[in-house]
Amino acid sequence: MYFCSRIVLKMDFLNNFFSDLSGLLWGWPMIILLLGTHVFLTIRLRFPQRKMFTAIRLSVKKDKGAEGDVSQFAALATALAATIGTGNIVGVATAVSLGGPGAVLWCWLTGVFGISTKYAEGLLSIKYRVKTADGRMLGGPMYALERGLGWKWLAVLFAIFTAIAAFGIGNTVQANAIATMANESFSVSPYLTGLVICALTAAVVLGGVKSIAKVCSRLVPFMALFYVLGCIYILVLNSHYVWPAMKLIAESAFNPSAAGGGLAGASVMIAARFGIARGLFSNESGMGSAPIVAAAAQTRNPVRQALVSSTGTFWDTVVICALTGLVIVSSILAHPDISYENGATLTKAAFSKIPYIGTPLLSFGLLTFAFSTILGWCYYGERAVEYLKGRRWMLAYRVVYIVAVFIGSVMNLTVVWNMADCMNALMAVPNLISLLLLSGVLVKETRRYLWEGRLEDNEADI
Repeated sequence: MYFCSRIVLKMDFLNNFFSDLSGLLWGWPMIILLLGTHVFLTIRLRFPQRKMFTAIRLSVKKDKGAEGDVSQFAALATALAATIGTGNIVGVATAVSLGGPGAVLWCWLTGVFGISTKYAEGLLSIKYRVKTADGRMLGGPMYALERGLGWKWLAVLFAIFTAIAAFGIGNTVQANAIATMANESFSVSPYLTGLVICALTAAVVLGGVKSIAKVCSRLVPFMALFYVLGCIYILVLNSHYVWPAMKLIAESAFNPSAAGGGLAGASVMIAARFGIARGLFSNESGMGSAPIVAAAAQTRNPVRQALVSSTGTFWDTVVICALTGLVIVSSILAHPDISYENGATLTKAAFSKIPYIGTPLLSFGLLTFAFSTILGWCYYGERAVEYLKGRRWMLAYRVVYIVAVFIGSVMNLTVVWNMADCMNALMAVPNLISLLLLSGVLVKETRRYLWEGRLEDNEADI
């Protein structure tokens, strides 16, 4: 009994510690650094958002003859698999629950401006990637920090934060969401769910990046399309409340009291904090995770992959998170009895009010989004560990990662959610530093290939 009480006290201490640290890390300094970087790169790179149609076209084309481990689409699908997760559903609802409807706009704006940052991350990942002795391509912020800035120590810190974050945002949090959904919706034991997820994860991740990319390339388009169509259907049912929901989101972003009642956020700062934090949690622009897999893409020059990478933020936040936010806020307006207790409760209540399709859509979305995130983040964690210790640790890392999936399925993860927010911020800082200090390189490469119309040129030919 004494032993159990000691464990409870230690868990409470850890939860309070990471909760306080998360509040500190996600204060005004981080908001200014993150949004400031998004806006700075948008202006410095002449609004790469305007090239979105070109980027989408490139994302579905094969760059034949280019070096890389997987196709550009496979790299994008793997990155989307990691980013389209519980943050797109529960994360958006959590932002609304804690920051009011205005948090949806801040989340969306983070995505719009974050397109430039995701573009920049993808460019640097190709520019500074390395080819191993066995022909594999490795890259990401740790290589940009080491090879571009000569800051090996900061590159090591980024890799450490990534390896730790993979077990939070990419693993236990997602597994817990699946197990909770299966238990509440279908009365399936979390232990059974954990075993099934472990088996499925092992079947994919033990095959390496090509196996992960293959599964993600098939899973991501299907799950995203199904979810988007479902959300559109719900919005049609809520059609009388869609425009009022949009107005409420816009007004309460800068005047939380405009929401009124239980919808009102405590302040603009809180709405911005939770909207931006959940936006980053969802699309990961500025975190430095997606560039790790972008480096494996078969692409003839850095800018082509940069454009393809930027579409990830567009689909994740500008489209999917915006739809989720509209569904939740319009459902709240349509059904004032919905509870605002927490994000998970709000999500379940909002979707369950929709006849026939609401609960199945939520269940399918959480299941597929969360599982795909587990796969994508396993690759990120592996590359971080490989940077730190080499390939000899890969099998051991995969085994520990698979075991963590089961642990996440059966334990309370309040402390892990807070820790995940902290790791997100700690990953973002060194990555944002590299983007700002290497902005001259970004401009040079963008001018060479994009502004001068040489997207079809090979890097080796210039």
